[in-house]
Amino acid sequence: MKHKHPNPGLQVLDKTSPGELAQVLHALLKKHPDLKPEAEAIAVDLVSSSSVEETAEEVLDAVTALDLDSLNGRAGSHSWGYVEPTEAAWELLDEAVEEVVADMKRRMDLGLETAAETICLGIVVGLHKAKNVVSDGPLAWAEDFPAEAACNAVAELIRMCPAEDRRAVHDRLMEALAGLVPDWREMIAQAADRASK
Repeated sequence: MKHKHPNPGLQVLDKTSPGELAQVLHALLKKHPDLKPEAEAIAVDLVSSSSVEETAEEVLDAVTALDLDSLNGRAGSHSWGYVEPTEAAWELLDEAVEEVVADMKRRMDLGLETAAETICLGIVVGLHKAKNVVSDGPLAWAEDFPAEAACNAVAELIRMCPAEDRRAVHDRLMEALAGLVPDWREMIAQAADRASK
């Protein structure tokens, strides 16, 4: 059934939600399969486009946006029991970086190794910047979180690699991190070495 456009001057695509746009794309590709290679190329460019600096800022903002109120809301007595402030801080900080780590994993699953490595480096740099932020929120209660989360991100990425690629990814990350976070290089290298085996 064809729908008549109610107002030819109205740009419906500009006003649709992301979910509706996804449906339009699926319908368009079903109707015109010859567009699929071009759509794939655009998708690869889109998911490969983040930079170390952008990711670092996103991570830094996520962990420093948490304040004392967010910590107080999670710590203390609740109907399910008592939550230590340190435990609450770690949970909140983990949740703050969870989406970026998931994005790194998603890109690795898509075979976009370089994009995943870029996000991993950004996570480490953002956490490195966060360790120097003076905070009365979760960061004050979880001083080791930035370093430990950085090690975990690097190890997670290396573990996701096919066994034959792990050493190469390890070496590229270590080389980049030596210049980006020299004071963390040895600590991260130990975690990366364990993950490479």
